[in-house]
Amino acid sequence: MQSTLDISVKYVASVLYIMKSMLAMKQFVAPLLLASAMIGIALLAVLDIVPETLAQFAPVALLALFPSVWMGRAGCCNFAKRKAA
Repeated sequence: MQSTLDISVKYVASVLYIMKSMLAMKQFVAPLLLASAMIGIALLAVLDIVPETLAQFAPVALLALFPSVWMGRAGCCNFAKRKAA
């Protein structure tokens, strides 16, 4: 028979493992959404719902609108925050 402390420690460990895996998955959600938006716009252009010129420039526009998706959060553009080599 397990004690209550053993059960609670296992519960906390499993919750922490799930939280860790959820944090790792957040890194893939935004790029997948961006890619699906690009594919969706291309499919709408094939079906003649969206003009072809809009579909040609939509991927570049999406990358310009959401730079944190493809640059990542670690990419620092601020010179004041950069560390010396």
